Formats: sequence, C-alpha cells, structure tokens
Amino acid sequence: MPDRTYEFVQLDVFTQTPLTGNPLAVFTDARGLSDDEMQALAREMNLSETTFVFPRDPAIEAKEGKKVRIFTVAEELPFAGHPTLGTALYLYASEPAPDSKEITLDLKAGKIPVRFTAKSETAGRKRVDGQVFGEMRQRDPEFGVTFSREEVARVIGIAADEIPWPIQIVSTGLPFAIVGISNQKTLANLNFSHAQAAEFLKNSEAKFFYFLCPQRQEDRLEARARMFFYGGEDPATGSAAGCAASWMVQNGIANSDEQVLIRQGVEMRRPSEIHVRATRDGQRVTNVRVGGYAVEVLRGTVTI
Repeated sequence: MPDRTYEFVQLDVFTQTPLTGNPLAVFTDARGLSDDEMQALAREMNLSETTFVFPRDPAIEAKEGKKVRIFTVAEELPFAGHPTLGTALYLYASEPAPDSKEITLDLKAGKIPVRFTAKSETAGRKRVDGQVFGEMRQRDPEFGVTFSREEVARVIGIAADEIPWPIQIVSTGLPFAIVGISNQKTLANLNFSHAQAAEFLKNSEAKFFYFLCPQRQEDRLEARARMFFYGGEDPATGSAAGCAASWMVQNGIANSDEQVLIRQGVEMRRPSEIHVRATRDGQRVTNVRVGGYAVEVLRGTVTI
C-alpha cells in the first residue's frame, strides 16, 4: 500500500489562551483510516482525546450531521465533551462562509448539536481563534446508583463529612460518579491511588470519578473541578461537566437554567473554563448545555 498523508489541527479547548485548556488533535479528513490506525494515531498524539472527521455528501451531512469518531490513547469513546466542542468549532471555522449558527456532530452516542455565538463578523473565520463561543446540547441525563460517602471518602483519602451531597452516577453519554467536596483546599490536595479508585468503580457503570467543589459568591455560582484518568489528570472534561450541571440542578445547588462556570485544570497549570447549565422540568432535568471557547495552536501532517 502506498504512503498516505493525513492533515491534523491541534486546538486548546475550553480556553481563549493558547497553551492552556485541554489539547485536542483533529484529523480533518480521516477517510481511509482503519480502526487500528486511528487508535495508533491517538496514541501517537498522546493527548486525552483525538478526533477523526469523516466528510460525507453535503446532503447527507445536512440530514445526519458531521460524522466524527473519538479516541483516547487507550480506547474509542462514544462521546466526550471537549472533543465534541473543539471539533465543532474547527468545522465552523473551516466553512467557506460560516453562516450557520449550529453544527450537528454524528457521534457513536448519537447526534450532538453545537450552537455558535461569534464576537464579530470575522471571528472564527479560517481558523479557530478563541473568539467564537460554542455550546453543545448533551443528551438528557440518566441518574444511576448512589455510593456510600464513607466508602468513597476512604478510597480518596478524605473525611466523609467533607462530602455533604449525594455521590451519584450521572451520564449524558458517558457515565461519571459525581463527588461534591465542600472544601476547595481539600479538592486541590487530593492524593489517592488511581488503581484503588479504578478497582472501586470497576463493578459500577461509572467510567471515572468527577470531583466538584461548588461555591456561591453573591449571586454567582462557580465550581472548581478535577478528573483523574489513565494514571493522569484531565485539564477539562466536557462530558463530566454536563453530568455535573445535571447533578447540581438535581440537588438544588444550581437553579434551573443558571449558568455555572466550572474551572478545571488549575492544579496542573492548564486552567480551563467550562460554562454549564441545565433545566429543571418538574422532577426531570433536561436541556443540558456545555459551552466554551477554543484556540488553534498548530497544524501538521502524518504520513503512514
């Protein structure tokens, strides 16, 4: 087989400042790549996620959306937040004249629409420049089992009374165990065995823990967050942020449709800002939205 060359763009997502936020590699035309090759390229990129865009006939894309697949260094995911947002912002910027205010991504988990608000008429033209706000609507949340505070506190090495809210599995496409911690210093100093945490979660539906410290200051609710996975830490986890928004509304921490700023990645010097909100409709939580900015940092090609 002759050599094949594939172009990619690397973005920093959930930030307007290069070299912060969560890095993402986007292979802009992945037609011809096998599953094994995509997994190998994701390992080569060595980022938390890499996405692969499969262009289709415009009539099909208008009906079904842009086909995108998401890989971590270890596996393919049906859904992930910062790859969805970053890829959508790239697709918006790459349109000859991005008049559309919305792009739908056709993912393994289903269709995810992303809406855009540009700061000016020229914002986001030709390259992702940190001047276009994208907001995805995630699937309605599914609330799963709750865990014992004492057991989780033992696993992560903190006092049980520092977890004042229910610890519950929530999924808007990828399941997380949401752990609300009352003290920001405790969150910043978390230090536990990731193997032990993985062992604890392995027989549950949750993929990972998502640690959240919500604090209301005057009329504004903000939260600090951390997420550890694959032996490392994630600078920004958009899929978990949607779960966290649902969990905050469900537990009365956030009001219905109140926009909450989640700051993640601070401890690892990759500060990220994730804007989340969700609607309380009677006993249901719906209309989960997760938004932010992205900025392009490099372009390249890979020959295989």
